[in-house]
Amino acid sequence: MLYINLYLLLLVLVILSSFCVLVDEDVENGARIWSFCIYRRLAKWRAPRAAIIHNFHLPMRSFEVKNRTSAEEIKTLRLITAIKTPYLPDGRFDLEAYDALVNMQIEQGAEGVIVGGTTGEGQLMSWDEHIMLIGHTVNCFGGSIKVIGNTGSNSTREAIHATEQGFAVGMHAALHINPYYGKTSLEGLVSHFESVLPMGPTIIYNVPSRTGQDIPPRVIHTVAQNPNLAGVKECVGHDRVEQYTKNGVVVWSGNDDQCHDSRWSHGATGVVSVASNLVPDLMRELMFGGKNPSLNAKLLPLIEWLFHEPNPIGLNTALAQLGVVRPVFRLPYVPLPLAKRVEFVNLVKEIGRENFVGEKDVQVLDDDDFILIGRY
Repeated sequence: MLYINLYLLLLVLVILSSFCVLVDEDVENGARIWSFCIYRRLAKWRAPRAAIIHNFHLPMRSFEVKNRTSAEEIKTLRLITAIKTPYLPDGRFDLEAYDALVNMQIEQGAEGVIVGGTTGEGQLMSWDEHIMLIGHTVNCFGGSIKVIGNTGSNSTREAIHATEQGFAVGMHAALHINPYYGKTSLEGLVSHFESVLPMGPTIIYNVPSRTGQDIPPRVIHTVAQNPNLAGVKECVGHDRVEQYTKNGVVVWSGNDDQCHDSRWSHGATGVVSVASNLVPDLMRELMFGGKNPSLNAKLLPLIEWLFHEPNPIGLNTALAQLGVVRPVFRLPYVPLPLAKRVEFVNLVKEIGRENFVGEKDVQVLDDDDFILIGRY
């Protein structure tokens, strides 16, 4: 007990040593009034200045990052597949099917994959799932294909945090969309992109049909001063593609139906493709083999079918019919109707089953074959 009392006394003395004691005697009342003041510290305190601090993140040193890649390497990619994310019947990732699909991309000539993009349903993932899938892709395939993680967000804070994590697990580049729904000003767009660009190679994604806001060229030209800008995935059309290429900005077509002409007539570097999930070898030929209007015409009916409903509904349905993934959908996505499933079988026969991924025969699935998951 004595030791405890001594310890408490010592603790009190330590605390009191940080204060000075002022004694003021009130002569009339004969009372002593004790007051304490912080020992000389308040005199050194200064009010903080309000400021907007760009790039307020913990910069990672090179040895902390796997697969360090330059923006110049990303700029050379011709065929980038926006890879599909398959699911198990309980809604979890089907990594076995995912790995098989990525392997097919590598074997048939894709040079990069977008992980967790719109096609990969990143919008239906938690950030933990998102970063895990990026890390898994890097660990399994990072030596054979460039892994571009979709770490964009309509919240700059989330975009910064996710991008830090993505580069920490080894992604080669980040894909960043402009803030959607809660749209910002042009100055806000510049500030948003300038907050994430210092972390590593970056592709900016412009798709006004989804975000509700176009990223005008003047925003891109402003942020292009940062050497980490690899280029733009552009969905507006040929005129915009040509405008960028004439000003030295690398651009990938974001539209499968326009990518041939964008590549060979308007200066695009390549394509970020949905269709290459299904026919990677043919899409590679379209991007590497020179002008090929006959092949382009052959693929257009398939591409039109894919986008009959918003992406990735068509792709999910097609890969299930090919037996490459299980017929499992995370809601709110649902399969295409029966008539469109029958149409897909005919398209496969016209193009040739040998040109599609997987080895199983294409089949028409019934409504009851599909599993729709709302809790995942």
